[in-house]
Amino acid sequence: MLHSMTGYGKTEVSLADKKITVEIKSLNSKNIDTNLKVPNIYREKELIIRNLIHNELKRGKIEFNIHYELNEGVNPTEINQKVFKNYYKQLIELKKELGIEKADLLSTIMRLPDTLLIEKSELNEEDWLKIEAGIIDALSQVNEFRKQEGLSMQEDLLLRSKNILELKDSLLPFETRRIEKLKERIFKSMEEFLPSEKIDKNRFEQEMIFYIEKLDISEEKVRLLNHCQYFNETIEKDPEPGKKLAFISQEIGREINTIGSKANDSDMQHIVVKMKDELEKIKELTLNIL
Repeated sequence: MLHSMTGYGKTEVSLADKKITVEIKSLNSKNIDTNLKVPNIYREKELIIRNLIHNELKRGKIEFNIHYELNEGVNPTEINQKVFKNYYKQLIELKKELGIEKADLLSTIMRLPDTLLIEKSELNEEDWLKIEAGIIDALSQVNEFRKQEGLSMQEDLLLRSKNILELKDSLLPFETRRIEKLKERIFKSMEEFLPSEKIDKNRFEQEMIFYIEKLDISEEKVRLLNHCQYFNETIEKDPEPGKKLAFISQEIGREINTIGSKANDSDMQHIVVKMKDELEKIKELTLNIL
């Protein structure tokens, strides 16, 4: 079953003094690219967080964010009264000395260093276990999101592959007709320069057979069928087929391009364009498959 690399998960964890919110966003990427935004108190757990993400999400551009809100009544700061009084005394003296009439001393002092005492909280291991459980829950949500996205992508990919094979089969009637049209066109061109009685019909047929062999697309059609079948099998059986599907789609593209270069017929070219359109949609989808 396919999984998309696009996902989202969010969990809230209630602690004694704060409410923690864990938010994870995932987008497509060739490898895993993790961007963590966590408060300083949880920095020591960064390696654990990265390992959890890498083990669960495997690949993608991951934005991980932890933020918190303090519960009502919890105040992590207080005014350093001794420092505040010292600043105030000095500013009053400067105000008198310099003759400053108006001055907002309160806001000025509050911006000065060490005016506030910030309580440095330590990480409680019991709290961390709750947060870690929240992270695991958010990762599970991301994977579920990816799974649901992958289901719709899988249906679309199988449909595109089926369409390419049906378009391949629709080439057959034009293949036979184009040979007759080609022979007629070349013969008429030769008659413009040589009388018909001077044209060696046997030699002409031999040259035509040699030329037509160069335009034969039987091998390309067989390889295209094999590539599409392998593409479908990979979708069904491989747990993380994203990169492999991208490689197979390149091979499908090579066969379609070769058929187009050999077509030498406007109706066949129109079919080839439709095949290329289906393949482009496949390539867009494979960029976002895990």
